[in-house]
Amino acid sequence: MFYNEAVDTLEKFRLLQSEMRLEVADDIPLSSVSSGQSAVESGVSGDCPVDFPISTATLPNGRKIPLLKSLLTSACERNCHYCPFRTGRDFRRVTFKPEELAKVIVELTTKGVIQGAFLSSGIAGGGLRTQDRLLITAEILRKKYQYQGYLHLKIMPGAEYDQVVHAMQLADRVSINLEGPNTRVLQALAPQKIFFEELLEPLRWVEKIRQILPPWRGWKSRWPSSTTQFVVGAVGESDLEILSTTAWLYQKVRLARAYFSGFSPTPDTPFEDRAACSPWREHRLYQASFLLRDYGFDLEDFPFTSGGNLPLDTDPKMAWAQIHLLQSPVEINRAEKRELLRVPGIGPKTAEAILAARRRHRITSEEDLKRLGIPLQRAAAFLLVNGRRLQHQLRFW
Repeated sequence: MFYNEAVDTLEKFRLLQSEMRLEVADDIPLSSVSSGQSAVESGVSGDCPVDFPISTATLPNGRKIPLLKSLLTSACERNCHYCPFRTGRDFRRVTFKPEELAKVIVELTTKGVIQGAFLSSGIAGGGLRTQDRLLITAEILRKKYQYQGYLHLKIMPGAEYDQVVHAMQLADRVSINLEGPNTRVLQALAPQKIFFEELLEPLRWVEKIRQILPPWRGWKSRWPSSTTQFVVGAVGESDLEILSTTAWLYQKVRLARAYFSGFSPTPDTPFEDRAACSPWREHRLYQASFLLRDYGFDLEDFPFTSGGNLPLDTDPKMAWAQIHLLQSPVEINRAEKRELLRVPGIGPKTAEAILAARRRHRITSEEDLKRLGIPLQRAAAFLLVNGRRLQHQLRFW
């Protein structure tokens, strides 16, 4: 057992678990998974078979870790139309004390169940007070328990500059959910939230702090990365709107990643009768987002429909290549990295491997390409090897 209040604590996690899907946090898009461990299997409790809300998170270095996701409280005074925690919705609310939640995180880490935690909260008593409670929890973890694990802290709407600095001194990652890509969309989703002052400005502060304050003031002498999240498919927003804001965030505030939470209707909310977002839309947004961030693509490179959306049946990188590279393939022995990244099947790591291989010898055959990890079924139609096309069977996506 945890301690005297163990059963109550486990019951709180059980009540939270069903609705924590709303927070994507650091989940792998389209493939977030449970740890598969219940409280019993993990050794946390001998008589309370409750699953913790544990997901697989991917760190910036590519390493995957089990991550506990939790709210300090599921009580909330905001009325976001899509949210299961909105004010006035009839369900049982739960609240953790900072010490209580910190102790759970430490014990789950000690038992090897998790390697990190994502902490968010409903807004109770205003954004400032809620942010203070999150900071107290993080302080207990880092200072009282000397917790060295991964910690992702949510920045609450309306948090002050000094609170953002404090969060960045405790966390490996911070995030502020924009929810919508602009004021119009946000007002339709969450009429009490203010796009610029409450949400976008704190994201700007995060980058400002990284620029003007020395890294040694951050956790482990480095500043945390930052992310945001958009609700997709609830109010008729377009992919172009979402990706325009995403591109701006990558360029202007060095956002590490944008997350896309496909809308799913929740009973007893204003949006309960609206259709769920297609998982394929979420997937295409992730693909386009990575192309913007890592591959040198611009918004103009995407095949938006007249309504500003990405086709669900088309990989955006493949669509670009079919238009631009079928008649003008890339010569693999001469292409620069930016050109290689335009070829379907070639990502940043593979492009670097190609450049490294070329420094040793010329690439001469399909076998050379296979050894470099290039999937020929996707890439062959868009490549030349020493001026010659490859034998291939193009796989259309």
